[in-house]
Amino acid sequence: MSQVELTTLGKSCDFFNGKAHEKSIDENGNYIVVNSKFISSEGKSFKRTNEQMFPLYKGDIVMVMSDVPNGKALAKCFIIDKVDTYSLNQRICCIRSKEFDTKYLYYQLNRNVHFLAFNNGENQTNLRKDDILACPLIKPSMEEQKRMVAELDNAYSKIESAIINVEANLKNAKFLFDNYLSSLFENNEYRWEQKKLKDVAEYFNGLTYSPKDVSQNGTIVLRSSNIQNDKLDFDDIVRVNTKIKEKIFVQEGDILMCSRNGSKHLVGKTAPINNLHEKMTFGTFMMIIRSEYNPFLLWFFKTDDFKRQISQGEYNMINQITRYMLDDVIVLLPEIEKQKEIVKNLNTLNEQVLKLTLLYNSKIELLAELKSGILKRAFENELIEAE
Repeated sequence: MSQVELTTLGKSCDFFNGKAHEKSIDENGNYIVVNSKFISSEGKSFKRTNEQMFPLYKGDIVMVMSDVPNGKALAKCFIIDKVDTYSLNQRICCIRSKEFDTKYLYYQLNRNVHFLAFNNGENQTNLRKDDILACPLIKPSMEEQKRMVAELDNAYSKIESAIINVEANLKNAKFLFDNYLSSLFENNEYRWEQKKLKDVAEYFNGLTYSPKDVSQNGTIVLRSSNIQNDKLDFDDIVRVNTKIKEKIFVQEGDILMCSRNGSKHLVGKTAPINNLHEKMTFGTFMMIIRSEYNPFLLWFFKTDDFKRQISQGEYNMINQITRYMLDDVIVLLPEIEKQKEIVKNLNTLNEQVLKLTLLYNSKIELLAELKSGILKRAFENELIEAE
């Protein structure tokens, strides 16, 4: 192996800060604004501007300098692939160097432990220029850098292919289950009875409360954050001390539904109310559905048919489900014993899908760790050579 030199970013690279673009954002602009979201999404999410305040050139490395506590974007890097296309935003830096192969430098800088050490897990991390310039770098010969990049690219390519295959298997399992679920509720070959939801269920709007009502010893108020993976989650709870009508205390067997949220994909999310350990109510942007058919309706609310019927409502543009929208929703209902059989089968299939999801997610995590380990070992070997 050729002689390896220990250096720093400040000694071997040129550093530039971006400029604020907030006042010049234009959705029809000619230039892409390189900000934190652009880098963290690998260039998939971006804003535009007509003012190229800081031009970027092919081969520039851009890096996120600021992120929330334990954020995944801090020190994440991106290699600029085109000229006259991008403009660098504030709190993003640009790094250029003639002493490094671009991809080799990217591999060293991307989420480098030197930068991540400034994150204390409690406050927003803001990397200062001096912090960045002090980052230690390993600099072998250009020939050795290119050799390492070829090996890392090859290893990463194989791992990425494996991750894509695992994700495809997971997506396929969920797709098959969702298709089966939707076809079950849309196919009326068994001549199930058609009913309007208002004729088979009651639904109630949630409690309106103010910040002064919040109390450590009050009643739990269920909110959208308490619906996680179609189940109730109590990691983030709010309690209030205020007068609550008896009908809006949740009961065993109720269905909790998110009826309004800033994120459209959360509207319509549901969770069953089971194993109550104390009295609870629910918040303003939530709804409770109460019916003897709830185990069956819980699955119906996950179908494409329900989503289509709701999306035709006059309020869908503001990400909202109202009681009036639910009134005319049509649901196919078999006899109660048939409902129990269908619910049992769906619960069993869903458990199998959940087990597969856990297995596939575990494989993806292991593959991601393998990527990190390969990179770490590669530069550890370089460091040993340098010393």
